[in-house]
Amino acid sequence: MTPEPTPVDLSLWFEAALLPQGWARGVRVRVREGRISRLETEVARSPQDQGGGVALPGVANLHSHAFQRAMAGLTEARGPTDDDFWTWRRLMYRFLDRGGPDEIEAITALAFAEMLEGGFTRVAEFHYLHNDPTGAPYADRAEIATRIAAAAEATGIGLTLLPVFYAHSGFGGLAPTEGQRRFITDLDGYAALVADCRALTAGLGDARVGVAPHSLRAVTPEQLQALLAMAGQGPIHIHVAEQTKEVEDCLAWSGARPVEWLLANAPVDPRWCLIHATHVAETEWRGVAARGSVVGLCPITEANLGDGIFPAAAYHHADGRIGVGTDSNVQIGLADELRMLEYSQRLALRGRAVMADPGRSTGRLLFDQALAGGAQATGVSCGLSVGATADIVALDDGHISFEGRFGDAVLDSWIFGAPRGGVASVWRAGRLVVRQGRHVARDAIEARYRQALKAVLA
Repeated sequence: MTPEPTPVDLSLWFEAALLPQGWARGVRVRVREGRISRLETEVARSPQDQGGGVALPGVANLHSHAFQRAMAGLTEARGPTDDDFWTWRRLMYRFLDRGGPDEIEAITALAFAEMLEGGFTRVAEFHYLHNDPTGAPYADRAEIATRIAAAAEATGIGLTLLPVFYAHSGFGGLAPTEGQRRFITDLDGYAALVADCRALTAGLGDARVGVAPHSLRAVTPEQLQALLAMAGQGPIHIHVAEQTKEVEDCLAWSGARPVEWLLANAPVDPRWCLIHATHVAETEWRGVAARGSVVGLCPITEANLGDGIFPAAAYHHADGRIGVGTDSNVQIGLADELRMLEYSQRLALRGRAVMADPGRSTGRLLFDQALAGGAQATGVSCGLSVGATADIVALDDGHISFEGRFGDAVLDSWIFGAPRGGVASVWRAGRLVVRQGRHVARDAIEARYRQALKAVLA
């Protein structure tokens, strides 16, 4: 089973909905050709209405490596020495020895379906598997990008495709390692890949394409400038300052910290999304906030890898913009990422409700930040308003965790009090893609994923 075709006209009704102006009851959302054509509030349900529950605008997952979904749980045995990001990376590189286009597409489809089930309606896929397992280019340089687009189309998720430029193993243009052979490209090949990605996503409606220098250690300053010329007004994403070793190596190379170097040498602006930015000085995060860029936080992956904790509370209170992503996809869910984000700040600061403004709901603050930051970082608009894409997540108002709740209390209960099962239905551009908590094509997607793992884990 595949997601239902986008109906020409659709009428949805919800007990309550979070609109740009705030919470409303008895909300009818009329959808035409995938966009919201009319909104009514304080109205009763009519026989032709579908929907139900509590409607939220869809949120973008601003950082994913979908293929890593198949690794979840396989890197948790402690090695003979201290384990950290770098030992995990060596395991990940070995994992890349297996898996061709069919397997990658199947794994990606499961990850995308689970994102929709978890409350995300768009994904920024940070795509760097450009070559085959031997490191040789595919006959079609966009082979894997095509498979990612196919997985997005099959599941119905909105796609912001971020082909990654990766040329070096360390600062100063060091030669790549054998483990990085599937990532490597050059500027001419990358420019052609970006053009191919724009062409192949043209039929996906509201798909977007950005550019993604993998990290400062993977590009030279000259290459970074060439990449930025390819971006136009599209998104620019980069890993930065995730690890203390990265900061130390950058200081040794340039005399500056990674974010410090970017702010001084690149036109960092609202198009940019700095992924992780974990290890930053106050002058750096204040500089990012002043530029209007988004910091892309991946709290579950950052915890899993032992990266550290970005000073999100201080950054938010300085009007910094954030969004959340699932990165390695060890677990997938919007509420899970937001909960981990807040709890990590509480542990670091030894306080409660540290992200929220005085008198404000923590859940609402986190949701609003993820909604706006995710939309900015993926190059789309957001919210339940006339003219907007009909990306709607409906929470199950009959779920025991929401009993007696309304408004912001629903968000607080979903993020901090509800076990799995809070999401009932999801519409993406007017297509019903999740029903009763399950992706409508989950059985077929799971079957293909299981077959893929036989090859990948053989």
